[in-house]
Amino acid sequence: QVQLVESGGGAAQTGGSLRLSCVASGRTLVGSTMGWFRQAPGKEREFVAAIGWTSGRTDYVDSVKGRFTISRENAKVTVYLQMNSLKPEDTAVYYCAATFLPWRSTWTRAAFGSWGQGTQVTVSA
Repeated sequence: QVQLVESGGGAAQTGGSLRLSCVASGRTLVGSTMGWFRQAPGKEREFVAAIGWTSGRTDYVDSVKGRFTISRENAKVTVYLQMNSLKPEDTAVYYCAATFLPWRSTWTRAAFGSWGQGTQVTVSA
């Protein structure tokens, strides 16, 4: 089991930026995929981005491509989500997640076994 703690959420205006952080503990992340999901009020939890911990491979949902960047610092056991050009529709609770399943082209909530507590991101028009 991996323990995950998110931080960096808050309020931003349209066009602004935020950087989310997720610190992991409990076991090595070698072989893992780290992901970010978000959930807006009344909606299902949605995949946002993923990164292979060792390989650095990345994947993004189409709606954030070119605006968000997922990255990690291996020595700090931390994954980041740099969010630029924010839009009101980015407003959601953002969750960090970890899985040790093989890399795949489509990431679902069920693929991830460890989750953080979530951090609120609010983007005003």
